[in-house]
Amino acid sequence: MTSRPETVLIVGATGSIGRHVVTEARRQGYRVRALVRNPDRSRGLPDDIELVVGDLTEPDTLPAAVDGVDAIVFVHGTTTSERDVRDVDYGGVANILKALDGRRVRIALMTAIGTTRPGVSYAEWKLRGERLVRASGNAYTIVRPGWFDYNDDDQRTIVMLQGDTRQSGTPRDGVIARDEIARVLIDALGSEAADHKTFELVAENGPEQDDLTPVFAALATDSRASLDGAEDASVLPLDREPESFRRDLDSIRSR
Repeated sequence: MTSRPETVLIVGATGSIGRHVVTEARRQGYRVRALVRNPDRSRGLPDDIELVVGDLTEPDTLPAAVDGVDAIVFVHGTTTSERDVRDVDYGGVANILKALDGRRVRIALMTAIGTTRPGVSYAEWKLRGERLVRASGNAYTIVRPGWFDYNDDDQRTIVMLQGDTRQSGTPRDGVIARDEIARVLIDALGSEAADHKTFELVAENGPEQDDLTPVFAALATDSRASLDGAEDASVLPLDREPESFRRDLDSIRSR
């Protein structure tokens, strides 16, 4: 990563996390572009951001969204339906990366804590989206938040974990406020210490830190030779992966 990005595309800007991300990106001085599928859902977004209409499941609608941006924040999400996560959560990452056509940008991708849980189909597709980002050749940060809105008011100290070992599928795995997720995603865009880092994001009792650089810096860096996060168990052997994923992987690696 050579310099702080200037223009950021927010994928999922009209969602409950995305609106916080828009606010935080503007607060930190970025030019903001929002990808929206339905312009009616953009009501309430600030007037000074750029709206681009596109559909993550329709690749032909995406080149205009990525044209000229130098950072992308993915905060889109659907349900826990395997089909929805495959087509939108994973498919959106794949299609945006292909639309870049090899042009390098800074990426912040939000997935979820427990993404490496073995045998959970929707989590496997989120993990495949992470793997495409790692293979893309871009600078990136992958953030796996804990449960939204279960935090107490005094749970504001940001904690970054690795290894994805909290896999109960309940708030016992960790909690985090939505605005703190947005802050971490946007802070990561301008942080050398956050590059090539994958982590779970939770909050503990105490105040929020003024500077997250030491927290990012303490994390293990993902290997550029691996599709997996630095401390993750490898739960998806490549030779057993769906052909559709392997095609996407080959396409993105070759750009």
